[in-house]
Amino acid sequence: MMRVRDWMGRLPGSQDLVGLWVRRGLFLVGGVAVGAAAVLMAVLADAAQAGFRVLLAVSPLVALAVTPLGFALAALLARTVFPNSQGSGIPQVIAARDVEDAAARHTLISLRVAFGKIVVMTLGLVCGASTGREGPTVQVGAALMAAAGRLAPERQRGLLLAGGAAGVAAAFNTPLAGIVFAIEELSRSYEAKTSSLILGAIIAAGLTSLALVGNYTYFGTTADTLPLGRAWVVVPVCGVLGGLFGGVFSRIVIAVARGLPGVAGRFVARRPVLFAGLCGLGVALCGLATDGHVYGTGYEQAKALLHGNSDTHAWFGPLKFVATTLSSISGIPGGLFAPSLAVGAGLGAELAGLFDGVPVGALVLIGMVAYLTGVLQAPITSFVIVSEMTENHAMVIPLMVAAIIADATSKLVCPEGLYHALAAPMVEWLVGRPAHPPTLSGPA
Repeated sequence: MMRVRDWMGRLPGSQDLVGLWVRRGLFLVGGVAVGAAAVLMAVLADAAQAGFRVLLAVSPLVALAVTPLGFALAALLARTVFPNSQGSGIPQVIAARDVEDAAARHTLISLRVAFGKIVVMTLGLVCGASTGREGPTVQVGAALMAAAGRLAPERQRGLLLAGGAAGVAAAFNTPLAGIVFAIEELSRSYEAKTSSLILGAIIAAGLTSLALVGNYTYFGTTADTLPLGRAWVVVPVCGVLGGLFGGVFSRIVIAVARGLPGVAGRFVARRPVLFAGLCGLGVALCGLATDGHVYGTGYEQAKALLHGNSDTHAWFGPLKFVATTLSSISGIPGGLFAPSLAVGAGLGAELAGLFDGVPVGALVLIGMVAYLTGVLQAPITSFVIVSEMTENHAMVIPLMVAAIIADATSKLVCPEGLYHALAAPMVEWLVGRPAHPPTLSGPA
């Protein structure tokens, strides 16, 4: 009796067909792995922040020792034990897509880097860093998809795109934002050849997340609206302020990553671990000044402001901005989405007293979108992700307008997009292979 594989071998293109379905199966396995990793990172992030709150319950002054030492240790591990795990991880994914050499690409998105990203990100949060987990989830997702698709080296760029998109989608339960982020930021173009791959990865990652933690809305459902008329004056105000501060943040991070001039630049380059410790001390001081509100991702504070039941400190917004800036330039692994949303929420809440009659929740939503757009210069991603996080469709138009204004304002302050500016030196280093890696692989 003829064996099945002998029969298949006689069919035209049967081997190619089998190989195609094997590769697709591996891609789905990769998507499942990304979803599981996103859930794991969420659990670890929550546990880390809870652990830090236990330390603060002993005495808030504990942060003056724990946070600087934790930052220094995290920076040391990221530079020596797990190189290329620094920062958010999104610049590494962008750089990996721009590098043709497989070995060079592997240095940015290997499973070792992914493991280190999870470990050191958790360490930063357990020490009070003002960072998120979504950027790291993008890098981890890309690494897992690349590992699952080793049998299809010709599809690596698409796999990285799919893994990164699935990471964003699974991190916040925002599948549409994952697709938009892949198009607007990771690739900055629509790639028809990878569209089904991205969708498949997002679906697999999303179903895995749903199976493990159930369906949820990240910030909870809101029904706030912005009445058409005089209340709309808040849209350009928030847009300009969010774009301005977001652009300033990006400008600072890029400047430190590229190397500051003079004595300050030499100190950062020669003493990166000590510099990280000093950044940690600054974060601890911000924490003491706000009764601990600026530590961590800022999720709880942003959600409370959004729903109008917050006892957040009056200086939460400005000092969360400072703490996030210090955490980002320190070189420790951590994302920007959640802290940026928290800063934007604080910005919107600060303006509430100036605009009587405007719902606070609406102001907070606009502030979130405006500041996140200012940081990322990705306006579509910003309003889509906030809309999905709150299931508020009534605010889509004002959020769009705020995003457009914030994007234009941010580009006046910082002409370069943050993630692509941070990725460019990595590509140059991997292609040229100079004696020393770029300082950009540190703070990011």
